[in-house]
Amino acid sequence: MAAPPNFEERQSTYRPPRFNGQYYGWWKTRMHDFMMAKDSKLWDIICEGLYVPVKKLEETGPLVPKGRREYNYIDRKSVEKNYRAKKILMCGIEPDEYNRVSACDTAKEIWEVLQTAHEGTTQVKQSKIDVLTTEYKLFRMKDDESI
Repeated sequence: MAAPPNFEERQSTYRPPRFNGQYYGWWKTRMHDFMMAKDSKLWDIICEGLYVPVKKLEETGPLVPKGRREYNYIDRKSVEKNYRAKKILMCGIEPDEYNRVSACDTAKEIWEVLQTAHEGTTQVKQSKIDVLTTEYKLFRMKDDESI
């Protein structure tokens, strides 16, 4: 994974790395490290999704989501983590990328949309690998070429 040519972005431990639509793999690694340095629970939110506080209706009843007014201090802090992660991601992308993720409600959705747009799905990745493997296997030196 190479750094972009003519890298002129400021290096800061306080600002998230910027993504302008190029070198996604490079940005992805830097954003992961930035999130982990801020708070490892932010990365958990991106990987696992939004924390939803729940309660039991009855002693043996099902779990249902709590209303916002029923949140305790711990619930509020846990829910705030999604918004912190979402804010960091939004501050780390340029306007063109923002248009792609503006409808996302959670940090996990933003991350997945960016990942799918710039890396593709698992099937796309596998088909690219298959094409490159086939090209490699078919690679031959022509009669009129020298080493």
